[in-house]
Amino acid sequence: MGEVTPIRFSETVSARLENGVLVVTIDNPPVNAASADMRSGLLAAIRHAGTEDAARAVVVTGAGKTFVGGADIKEFGQPGTEPILPEVVDAIEKCSKPVVAAINGPALGSGLEIALACHRRIASDTATLGLPEVKLGIVPGAGGTQRLPRLVGVAKAVELIAAGRSVAAGEALSLGIIDQVVAGNPAAGAVAAARDLASQPLRRTGELALPAEDPQVIDEAADKALSRARGRAAPAEAVRLVRRAGERSLAEGLADERATFLRLRDSDQAKALRHVFFAERAAAKVPGLEGVEPRMVQTIGVVGSGLMGSGIAVSALNAGYRVIVVEQNAEAAEKGFDRIAGLLDRAIKSGRIDAAGRAERLQRLSVGSDLEALAAADLVVEAVFDDLDVKTKLFEKLDKIVRPDAILATNTSYLDPDAIAAATSRPERICGLHFFSPAQVMRLVEVVRCAKTNPEVLATGIAVARRLGKLPIVCGVCEGFIGNRIFSAYRREAEFLVEDGAWPQEIDAAMEDYGFAMGPFAVFDLAGLEIAWARRKRQAATRDPSQRYVEIADRLCEMGRFGQKTGRGWYAYPDGKRTVDPEVTAVIEACRKAKGIAPRQVSSGEIVSRLLAAMAAEGDALLAEGIAERASDIDLVIINGYGFPAHRGGPMYVAKEGLRP
Repeated sequence: MGEVTPIRFSETVSARLENGVLVVTIDNPPVNAASADMRSGLLAAIRHAGTEDAARAVVVTGAGKTFVGGADIKEFGQPGTEPILPEVVDAIEKCSKPVVAAINGPALGSGLEIALACHRRIASDTATLGLPEVKLGIVPGAGGTQRLPRLVGVAKAVELIAAGRSVAAGEALSLGIIDQVVAGNPAAGAVAAARDLASQPLRRTGELALPAEDPQVIDEAADKALSRARGRAAPAEAVRLVRRAGERSLAEGLADERATFLRLRDSDQAKALRHVFFAERAAAKVPGLEGVEPRMVQTIGVVGSGLMGSGIAVSALNAGYRVIVVEQNAEAAEKGFDRIAGLLDRAIKSGRIDAAGRAERLQRLSVGSDLEALAAADLVVEAVFDDLDVKTKLFEKLDKIVRPDAILATNTSYLDPDAIAAATSRPERICGLHFFSPAQVMRLVEVVRCAKTNPEVLATGIAVARRLGKLPIVCGVCEGFIGNRIFSAYRREAEFLVEDGAWPQEIDAAMEDYGFAMGPFAVFDLAGLEIAWARRKRQAATRDPSQRYVEIADRLCEMGRFGQKTGRGWYAYPDGKRTVDPEVTAVIEACRKAKGIAPRQVSSGEIVSRLLAAMAAEGDALLAEGIAERASDIDLVIINGYGFPAHRGGPMYVAKEGLRP
C-alpha cells in the first residue's frame, strides 16, 4: 500500500499509513515533550492501530531532531492529567501489533519509557537515552525502574537511574537498551523492521526475565549510588525500586514505582530541584542582549597553563575549538603541554574519549612561549597569577597583538576587571570569564559584564561558555563577583561560630549532614589558606575597626599552616587523612581567651541556620547593588560552584521559602 491521507490524533500527534505500517509522529516543539495532548494523541494512535486492519505494525518517531525529550515542564508540580503516561506506555507494550521506536534524537525520561515499552528500538547514531528524573527529585513514573533492568541488568540500571546518567547510541546498543543503530534518520529502517516483526512473536520488555547477575556486583552498584546521594531521597528510592524488579511481578513493581513517583513529586526536595531547573531556564535570559548575536569564535587563546589554564584549554578542545596556549618560556610551555595531555589521558581512562579523540584534540592544540601567536585567536582567556599588576601588563601587551575584533577575557577571582580593561585601548572588548577549578570538570562560569563591555562581547562570552558545556551566569563587577563574595561571608560566619564556641569539625559535620560534600574548614584547607590571608592583609588598612574580625586563621597562616598542601591547616593531615589537631585547638582557645569570649555549646541547627543566613544576606546585598540579576542566579552559582546541595534549592531559595535546617 502507498501513503494515504495523514491522520491527526491530536494537535501534537499525527500518523500516516506507509506500506502497511502506521508511522506515528510526535510533533511538540521544541523537545516533543510528553504533554497531556501528546499523551492523548499517542494513546489514540496506538488504539487505532490495534483495530485498523490495514495497519500491520506501528512505528513511533519524533519530528525534528528529538524523539521525546521528557515531561512537559508546564506540568511540573501539577496533578497528573489524563491520560497519564503509565496508561500510554502500557497500551504500547500490550499492543497486539508490533510497535517499533524510531529514536531520531534524545529519548529522555518519558521518552525512554515510551521507547522501552516498544517491541523494538532503532536509534540514530546521534541519539542519547536516559532517565534523568532523580535530578528533579523524583523517580521514573512510567515503568523505567522496572523495564530498564530487564534489558541491562539490575547493576547497570541502578547506576544509570540513580545517577540520572544519559548514554549515547553506541553505549545504549552495547548495553542492550536499543536493538540497532543507524546513520541519520532511523524511520525507514524502523518501517522495514516493523513489517518483518508482523509475523513474529512480540518481545515485550515487561515480560522479560532479568539477566543473571552476581549479587555482589549489584550490591557494589547500589552502595556506590547511595554513597553519592548525600541526603537525596530520589536516588535511594530508585535503587530500591530497581533492586526489587526481579523479586515481584511487573504489575507490583509498576504500582510501587508510581506510588513512589507521586510521593516524591510533592516533596520539598522535588520542589527545590524544580526551582533549580527553572532557575537555569531564567539564567539564559540576559537583559540587554535581546536580539544580540554572538561573534564567531573558532580559535581560543589561553595565557597560562597551570591548573586553571590547562583545564580551560581541555574544555575548549573538548568543545571542538582550535586552542593556542602561551606560557612564559619554553620550559613552562613544555610542562603545560604535558599537563594538558595528561588531562586527556585521564579522560581516556575514564572512558569519556578514546585514543583517536585524544589525537584529534592534540592536532588542534599549540603550546608555546610566543605571545604573538595569539594574533590568530578570536577570544583570549588569561589564566595567570591573580595579581593586578601582572594582569594589567599582560592585557596591555595583548591589546597590541590580537585583532581589533578579538575578545579579551580575564579569569580573575577577586581583582577588578574594569581596572584591567582600563589598561587597554578597547575596554569594550573586555569581559570576565571566571572559571572554577578544575575548569575541565566544574560546570559554572561567571560571565562578568564590565562597565564598558560591548553587548556582542558579553553575548559571545556566554555562547562560548555554553559550547564548553558550562552554565554561564552573568554578573556585574565587585570584589569576588557573586560566588566568592558570598563564600567570603560564609567563611566569615564560620569563623564567628568558632570564636563563639563551635569547633571546626562540628561545623564541618553539620554542613555535611545538611548535604554539602565538604564542610567549610575542610574546603579552606583544600583550597589553601594563604590566598584568603593575602586578601585580608591587603584589606587591613581599610577595614572598619568596629567590625568583628577573627584572627584565628591569621595565626594559623603565621605558623605556616596553609592547608592540605603543607600537611597542616585547620586540620592536620598525617598520611593524607584529615584529623583534629590539638595545636589548632590551642590556638582557638587562646584567641577566645584574648577577647574574653566564654565559649558556649553551639547546636548543629544553629550552625546551619547562621551559615545559610549569612549567605542569603550577602545575596540580598548583591541584588540591591545590581551585581546579580535575580536571586535564582545566586542559587545557581552557589550550587554549581561551591557544593551547596541542589536538593535544598540554594541559600536564596531556602531564605525565601522559610525552610528550617
